[in-house]
Amino acid sequence: MKKFLFVETDLQCMVQFKATIQQFEEKGEKTGWTHLLIPSNIVQKIFPGNKKIFRVKGKIDDYTIAAIALLPMGNGSFVMPLNATIRKGIKKRKGVTVIVSLQVDDQKIKPSAELIECLSDEPKALEFFNQLSLSHQNYFSNWIKQAKTDTTKAKRIAHAVNALSRGWHFGIMMKTVKENKTILNSAKSSFGTR
Repeated sequence: MKKFLFVETDLQCMVQFKATIQQFEEKGEKTGWTHLLIPSNIVQKIFPGNKKIFRVKGKIDDYTIAAIALLPMGNGSFVMPLNATIRKGIKKRKGVTVIVSLQVDDQKIKPSAELIECLSDEPKALEFFNQLSLSHQNYFSNWIKQAKTDTTKAKRIAHAVNALSRGWHFGIMMKTVKENKTILNSAKSSFGTR
């Protein structure tokens, strides 16, 4: 059984526990994801009674995190996806145990200002974006904010506006972007071998 510690802080509970970094093998859209499994007893200490996706803040070892989504797995446990930025920050890989301190993060995430500015020129895309839940709006916005160069950011904004104008959710857009990249790379390699 995992040990955990409660620390009461202004109506929120900071919970500290140990978890092992894991990676999904075959799990549909989650295949290959690096993540932490958060057992139901710990989730209920962080956010009692909740069974839906929610955001947390805290630390993994000494690395500070915020606005990280915990995703329900259907059996009361949740997973915390560990993106490349977090993995680089904690400097740990699959199979390693980390000390995790978490509490609910109820800070509202502001959408990318550049995305909103571009959407204002595309009423159909803006209307669809505004119909999405906040968590789905955040997928688009966070993807854009994580771009490391202005060129990448501009490409991501263009992909997002195009997808939203077609009524596509984030997952459909990402699948299409990946497929187009594969087709383009295949064409480049075919062209280069002639």
